[in-house]
Amino acid sequence: MKKGDVVAGILAYIAHLCELGRYSTAKSYRDALRSFKSFCGMEEIPYAYIDRERLLLYQAWLLKRGCTRNTVSTYMRRIRHIYNLAVEAGEASYIPNLFKGVFTGVENRRKRALPAEEMRRLMRGTVVDPSLRHMRLAVRLMFAFCGMAFVDLAHLRWANIREGVLSYYRQKSGSFIQIEIPSEVFPILEELAACTGKDSPYLFPFLSGAREGEDAYKEYNGALARFNRSLKSLAKAVGLTTPVSSYTIRHSFATTLKERDVPIAVISELLGHKSIRTTQIYLKGFSMERLSVVNRACFESVYLPIHKEAGG
Repeated sequence: MKKGDVVAGILAYIAHLCELGRYSTAKSYRDALRSFKSFCGMEEIPYAYIDRERLLLYQAWLLKRGCTRNTVSTYMRRIRHIYNLAVEAGEASYIPNLFKGVFTGVENRRKRALPAEEMRRLMRGTVVDPSLRHMRLAVRLMFAFCGMAFVDLAHLRWANIREGVLSYYRQKSGSFIQIEIPSEVFPILEELAACTGKDSPYLFPFLSGAREGEDAYKEYNGALARFNRSLKSLAKAVGLTTPVSSYTIRHSFATTLKERDVPIAVISELLGHKSIRTTQIYLKGFSMERLSVVNRACFESVYLPIHKEAGG
């Protein structure tokens, strides 16, 4: 690869990420590279080829092909990072406002959280299939463990539990989480743990623990795909029509707390977010029913007394 080529820069950075074991992030850069090469129609893309007009055209190209704004943002941020590294290395020219007008934020439009009643059905609805029973145990645990992400549940070990307290570092952010396990949760935990193979170092039966490096990452992706398929089957079995995924449980936990007026700082700490801003982006708005109740109460507190005093 030629020096001064964005393709070479991304490939070198991908190799660096793999050395650090950050295979998920490496995949994100591969996806961005594949997309940008397809747009440019070139195997080698000089840094000089990238200008603001080109980036705006690329954004329009992505949107025309049905990419979400969040996907656009991810690809653009990957390209921006590599370009900035090239500027620091003297391989690319500094261009003020190069990414101005290009979307690099986060947009949370899709409803991910389930209303409390639907979440209750997912955790307590009647299920006949034994495999779905195991899935429901996992859902209950993820909700009980502060909306734990599936990646963290899958990598838990017995060593993470001491004297009734669960302690672990989040796989994604490295944030330290420590919570007391409710006594009602231990039977659920033990039942699911009983399904784990004797040779596995993990607490629950999602990963073998026998693979390393990128092979371990691929095994995890397979486990996540199976989990999401089973979760959809569980939702169908209890009569839910709302789309669900592993993220649904985490978002539902956070939204349930928000609807109960729990301070966002507390929700942020429970989720293991590094900043409240992340939590604010993460949470969807209040439900229409909740907003309607508040709106009605506000209206009545001001209007109705005056209305009655005036005699209609």
